[in-house]
Amino acid sequence: MITERTLGIATIGQAPRDDIAALFSEQAPSSTRILLRGCLDNLTDERIAQRPPMDGADTLYTRLRGGVDVKISKSLVIEHASNTLQQLRADGADTLVFACTGEFPPMAGDTGVIFPSRILNALAESLLPRGRLGLLVPLPEQSDKLVAKWQRTGVEVVAEALRPSADEAETRNAAERLARLTPDLVAMDCMSYTPYSKAIVSATVGVPTLLAITATGRVIRELLE
Repeated sequence: MITERTLGIATIGQAPRDDIAALFSEQAPSSTRILLRGCLDNLTDERIAQRPPMDGADTLYTRLRGGVDVKISKSLVIEHASNTLQQLRADGADTLVFACTGEFPPMAGDTGVIFPSRILNALAESLLPRGRLGLLVPLPEQSDKLVAKWQRTGVEVVAEALRPSADEAETRNAAERLARLTPDLVAMDCMSYTPYSKAIVSATVGVPTLLAITATGRVIRELLE
């Protein structure tokens, strides 16, 4: 008898995020129930706009209801994250993922929660002990913060900005700019990047490319099976 498992997904924006739910569903065992909630579900667009990011370190990229691309305050997300995780557990989620590649401080209720940044960083570290790591980041103002996050001894980090909602031409242009920096490995540092954009980047840059959402999904499959 197959026991149904429930995967709870906390996004940093608002539900629904059918794109994220669908990609995690593809990776999870077929019997898995998917629940998704957004940390900003209970906030209006006006309330979110009243708390703009303070600086690059406080800036996150996400989509609100209706597919609107926005910059949001990381500190605002943190204020509401614990309640979102609690709600997912109350709804029956036995495995939880916080669907953002940013680094977060300890938060109430985050014990056992899967953070994609830790998976992506560990993969990059194991695959590229030394060399040049290429990053794709959603916003130019995030570049310095994210380069510093990925920096380690023996690895040079270079970055280019690419909106996850960019069309094929924009994606290819960003990949070509990154290719000129000759990375040995590429990491796409946002959960909103898609397998389609990864295929363009990988073919253009010509090196192994890590996609946060599918890398995380495959780890989750190991846990759920």
